[in-house]
Amino acid sequence: MGKSLLLLGILISFDLGAQGTLSASEIADGVKSYQDLFNRSMRDSVSCFRIPSVVTAPNGDIVAAIDERVPSCGDLKWSRDINIVIRRSTDNGLSWSEIETVVDYPQGQSASDPSMIVDHFTGEICMFYNFMDLDKEKDVYYLHMIKSRDNGKTWNEPVDITAQITKPEWHNAFKFITSGRGIQTRSGKLLHCLVNLENGTHIFASDDHGSSWYLIDNPITPANESKIVELADGAWMVNSRTNESGLRYVHISRDEGQSWETKADTALSDPGCNASIIRYTSVEDGHDKNRLLFSNANSSENRENMTVRVSYDEGHTWSRGKTLYAGSSAYSSLTILENGEIGLFFEKDNYQSNVFVRFTLEWLTDGQDQYTHKKVR
Repeated sequence: MGKSLLLLGILISFDLGAQGTLSASEIADGVKSYQDLFNRSMRDSVSCFRIPSVVTAPNGDIVAAIDERVPSCGDLKWSRDINIVIRRSTDNGLSWSEIETVVDYPQGQSASDPSMIVDHFTGEICMFYNFMDLDKEKDVYYLHMIKSRDNGKTWNEPVDITAQITKPEWHNAFKFITSGRGIQTRSGKLLHCLVNLENGTHIFASDDHGSSWYLIDNPITPANESKIVELADGAWMVNSRTNESGLRYVHISRDEGQSWETKADTALSDPGCNASIIRYTSVEDGHDKNRLLFSNANSSENRENMTVRVSYDEGHTWSRGKTLYAGSSAYSSLTILENGEIGLFFEKDNYQSNVFVRFTLEWLTDGQDQYTHKKVR
């Protein structure tokens, strides 16, 4: 990175709580690109696009998925027409395909809250979403999955996995798969988070690359929308939204979800909003350091101040990070690009736009971490 670009990055406060050099309408200097992928002007009659999810496909393409909310911006149980749409990039986010619809049910049936897992063993992408038939079973949530075997170009027919990952007594419960993304562990196991507001958040898993799924029947509390990562020692860490607490909660399991250690992370302010946590590098995978990345609306009260941090000690502590956008911002989803850059897809300006930004680890750390990323799988 050139000295002039680095100096621009230094002007952005490394203190996440400070916004001194960044107005509410500006994307931070030093961000390599900024593109609005979905806004209501892009399709007639669409009220808004919400709930971003982004992954990097096995071939390096980027797949960005989101709700297309037609009659209103309301969530699943309040809307008779929500579809899942995507855009794809084949050049590390420099340009994007036109909007493509991948899930579209008849009027009265809606799909919402996309999330994805990339299976690096098979080359497949699993996409999950929540489904409701508002005419036949209003307020009853079903959980569906589709797969792509060609890096997001085409998708198979939906599979209802509700019975595999929930209990019969949960039929009428307020339950949903967390939007954003799940993970694949180093052993190949697929893991994702399921929220049940009456019975606690749970992990569900697959040992056969998504052919079948099972519930790990041990609730995590307090937790709403959550994200899971595998730690360097093989433990699982869940980072959770909790409403009205003003911060994130962290849960760690060293026995594959049979028990959890829970604590509030007072370093991570949060207004009660979905966030993103992903692994950037791992010594176990052949890199020089362990690095985790975390993004959220960094405020204890308001959905604003979109911020990214890095941890070098498996989430025990976090950098003070950088504010990418100080204004209204909500759900976010991180991905690592094939060239080692970091991609962030987030809701901006009271859900009026959904932007994708690219930046480097060097920029994020003001030049303190100049690691050259290498692909290990």
